[in-house]
This record gives sequence, C-alpha cells and structure tokens, in this order.
Amino acid sequence: MIIQERNPGETGRDYAYRVMRYNIVYRELKPGTMLSEKEIADQLGLSRTPVREAFIELAKTGIIEVLPQRGSRVAYIDYAMVEEADFVRMALEKAVVELVCGMRTEDDLKELRENVMLQEFYLKNPDHIRLLELDNDFHKKLFQIAGKMQAYTMMEGICVHFDRVRDLSIGVVKDLKVVDDHKKILEAIEAQDARQAAEILTHHLQRFRLEEDAIREVYPEYFEK
Repeated sequence: MIIQERNPGETGRDYAYRVMRYNIVYRELKPGTMLSEKEIADQLGLSRTPVREAFIELAKTGIIEVLPQRGSRVAYIDYAMVEEADFVRMALEKAVVELVCGMRTEDDLKELRENVMLQEFYLKNPDHIRLLELDNDFHKKLFQIAGKMQAYTMMEGICVHFDRVRDLSIGVVKDLKVVDDHKKILEAIEAQDARQAAEILTHHLQRFRLEEDAIREVYPEYFEK
C-alpha cells in the first residue's frame, strides 16, 4: 500500500479514507483483498477508531464490503455503479462547463493552461497515475470556477467507481487522446463557446465508456466470479 503524507489539519478518518481510496482506485489494493483495521492503523500511525470510521465511509461508497464473521475486503467492480457514476458525471459536468465559459477569469485560464502543460509532460514522460491525477484536477478546477464545489464533493463519492474503471481502461485502450480533449475544452472556454465546450466534454467523457466484456478480458480478477 502506498502511504501518502497527511495534510495539515486533516482528521485521522479523512486521512485513512483518502489513502485507502487512492490505493483501491490505483490498484495497490486489489479486489478481494482482506483489510485489517490494525495493520492499516499501524501503517498510517493512527489508532483503530479513525480507521474503522474510514472503513464505514468506504463501505457506504461501495468500494469495500463488510463480510459477516470474516471482516472487510476490497469490493469487486460493480458495473451498474460505474454506469450510474458515468450518468451523474455527464449531467453535472456539461452544466458546469457551460457556466465556466461565462465566469472564467484570466487567472483561471492560466491555471488550466498550466495543468494541460503538465499533462503533456507526463504524456511524453509516461506516469499514468500522475496523468490521471492531473485529469481530476482539471475537472475539479472547472467546478471551482463555477462555484459548485458541493456538487463536486457529491459527485466524487459515486465517481470512485468510474475512477476505478478509468484506471483499468488505460490497459485496454492506449490511445485515449485525453490531453488533446482537455486542450480543446480549454480553447472553447477561452472563446467562451459554451456549446462547443459541452460537446467536447461529452465526447471526452465517452472515451471511457468501454464495454464490461473488454475490461473483463484484460482484468478478469477485478470482477466477482
């Protein structure tokens, strides 16, 4: 498990939740892996109480499951939840990017340009985890500009299922052209063309709509037998 640094002021529960979510999404903790509160608490330098609380929150999202008399384990991928997450994200982000076109400032555009430049760097110097993190940051920035961070927080909970498949999809479809999509979205935002921005964003999100069978073929161990 990759142990990330604890952020200043971050509660033990939030820290444990963030680290475990990261490790599940990026496959350090694979589906079916049994989870020990004590071991994770020791690794993070926490007591068992905040780790137990993080387990409860993760179970609510559906990425870990509690097995009676056995303990907790990383959940296998539920494609119904992936489809639902995709539906929520598509509806929210199209509305947000349209708002952004009329609200963005020069400082906002500068941040988005810097993000895209970093994406181009990690595309040429392959680091798919860093690339996906920058992808998330790009979309999060759109919600910040639109003043819809509560909506982003709500979306983030269910979209963990989308994120798990998105990470797997890198191994199935190599030419996703994600960075190019972000450049085009940024150009539409710069031009304040809300319709064009929404169309490109829709196409962008659809790049990750892979058939379940395609994912299963490459990663059969990530699904319930």
